[in-house]
Amino acid sequence: MGVDDNLLHESVWDSDPELYDLMKDEKKRQRRGLEMIASENFTSLSVLQCLSSCLHNKYSEGLPGKRYYGGNEVIDKIEILCQQRALKTYGLSPDEWGVNVQPYSGSPANLAVYTALCQPHDRIMGLDLPDGGHLTHGFMTPNKKISATSIFFESFPYKVNPVTGYIDYDKLQENARLFKPKVIIAGVSCYSRCLDYERFRKIANENGAYLFADMAHVSGLVAAEVIPAPFKHCDVVSTTTHKTLRGPRAAVIFFRKGVRSVGKDGKPVMYDLENRVNQAVFPALQGGPHNNAIAAIATAMKQAATPQFKQYQQQVVANAKRLCEGLQNLGYKIATDGTEVHLVLVNVKSVGLSGAKAEFILEEVNIACNKNTVPGDTSALNPSGIRLGTPALTTRGLKEPEIDQVVMFIHSALNLALEAQKHSGPKLDEFKKVVHSHPEVSESVKALRRDIEEFAEQFPIPGYPEY
Repeated sequence: MGVDDNLLHESVWDSDPELYDLMKDEKKRQRRGLEMIASENFTSLSVLQCLSSCLHNKYSEGLPGKRYYGGNEVIDKIEILCQQRALKTYGLSPDEWGVNVQPYSGSPANLAVYTALCQPHDRIMGLDLPDGGHLTHGFMTPNKKISATSIFFESFPYKVNPVTGYIDYDKLQENARLFKPKVIIAGVSCYSRCLDYERFRKIANENGAYLFADMAHVSGLVAAEVIPAPFKHCDVVSTTTHKTLRGPRAAVIFFRKGVRSVGKDGKPVMYDLENRVNQAVFPALQGGPHNNAIAAIATAMKQAATPQFKQYQQQVVANAKRLCEGLQNLGYKIATDGTEVHLVLVNVKSVGLSGAKAEFILEEVNIACNKNTVPGDTSALNPSGIRLGTPALTTRGLKEPEIDQVVMFIHSALNLALEAQKHSGPKLDEFKKVVHSHPEVSESVKALRRDIEEFAEQFPIPGYPEY
């Protein structure tokens, strides 16, 4: 007889009511608020069911058929199914592309790509963080290397045009000729236009560089064929599986197979990325994969191949365009003067606010977004903008008429911020105190929050109803 451990069979609401209450509080916050962080979404019930399944219990270091532990017969089938679905969702032939579905999340996936393609201190070029790039594409200040990518490799950023907000491909080409990078990264974290992968490819070819696309933010749009895909022009493509793809918090890496080029002797030069990428993920950087997450990726990929998902992504972009137009009509300046994807980058300095103050006042009325640098900013610590995204709102069923109401909520909140700023000093702490203590401002904030919560509760959230 084993030990009679009742804790193994109790639900969290019975065994840990303190924690369960916090989980319910978070569900209430999500249900009563407007999530507009561009990298967030609400995943499906089936994804959540995979994540909380018995698959979590199994160790399975290695790849299907080549595990370092026994008992992986079923796990192998799940991972192979996930690989097949990932390739099919993006229309990729298994003869030309392979995929690793084991990365824990986007940042480890990108580090695995660099580990596969580069030696320590090899050169890479990615979009600068203040211009809409991601930390994993390299970032450093004059005094310090911030990103591990810049610590382990020699990174040189490319930039956007400070006036138009568009990537300056001519300058990228000019600098690449001097810098001679081993890898060029075509990827963004806050950029509202589609990338010119063909131009990236030409620049990479000029310098004998690998072209690596990080499509984490737009992978759902790519899967639904709403925007151009990177695969035709790239050697390696990584993506997270949440964000617009609406799956679990995980990542995958796609890598080219077959002929890379033809040598001077006329013989084909073959890609050798499969072993390099797979070995970078394990054993170089990770241990056992999270099999529950791999199953969740598999079901998310199945959903992403449906007509309903395509309609969803079309609505995501339509909502972003409507959000953009509504804010522009109210006098707000938008980076690149528009959007083609799921996000809008708003320059609130144009109306007299900082990004931090705008983010704070919106959170006070239960609209979640993030402060963000805009073209021309010199400091990521004091940005002039906010980033607004539509994937999560669209998942909840909002369409253009509801987005119009969201625009008015945002405008009302920012007007309250301007009013609070009249009574505070320039510092953020002083501004926050006024928002909470000034009678007229604080009451107006509370009233707006009540209106937003009443509006938000009309729209359901997928998942478990209890929490």
